[in-house]
This record gives sequence, structure tokens and C-alpha cells, in this order.
Amino acid sequence: MSTENYVWATGKRKCAIAQVRLIPGEGSILVGNKVYDEAFPRLEHQRSIETPFVVTNTVGKYRVMVKVTGGGRSGQADAIQYGIAKALVKENELFRAALRGGGLLTRDARIKERRKYGLKKARKAQQYTKR
Repeated sequence: MSTENYVWATGKRKCAIAQVRLIPGEGSILVGNKVYDEAFPRLEHQRSIETPFVVTNTVGKYRVMVKVTGGGRSGQADAIQYGIAKALVKENELFRAALRGGGLLTRDARIKERRKYGLKKARKAQQYTKR
């Protein structure tokens, strides 16, 4: 398995980080050492991962190798989607308009709010008693 001519990108979502390699090839998507539909059994996550290829009409033209860490399944799937979209733009600049129109090149910046001193969680405080 030669990976000398590949394009790479990093996608992030919540606490998940996905390192994506895009290689011209037969169209398989490997997450770690598993096929992506084994790693992500929910159809919603599978469709999320496939979206950049559907938008750019490149289904089956690239082999994708992903290393993903942190977060949960939804965050990981969205991080992979963002990484694939960024890698496709590196591969061919003409894909930028289609991916931008689909909202796939925008980083979802929503992350967990930090815990504040004196509170139980980010905003949860003890119940107030008047009397």
C-alpha cells in the first residue's frame, strides 16, 4: 500500500480531531483499521462522512485513510467530514465553491463551556432558598 502521493488535512469538531489522507484510488474509507461503516454503524454518521464526495461528484474516486482521536461518535464523524472537505479543496481548488455552498468548509466552533468556580457545572448553581 503506497501512500507517497496523497493530500492530507485535519478536521476538528467538539473534542474530536481527525487526520485525513486523501489518495487517488478505488473509493474505500478506512477509519483506523476498520471500514467506516463498521466504525460508524449509524446511517446518519455514514452519510455525514460521505457528504463531501456527494457534493463534489467524486464518489469512488479517492481512497481515504483517517486517524481520529477524542470526542464521541458524532463529533468524530463531523471532524472526518470537515477533514475530507479540506483535503478535497487542497486536491482541486475548483471544489471550493461547491463545498462552501454546502456549508462543509465552515468549522463548527461549538465546544463544551468550561466549569466556573463556585458552580457545580458551567452554569449549574446550587438551588436558591429565600427562607
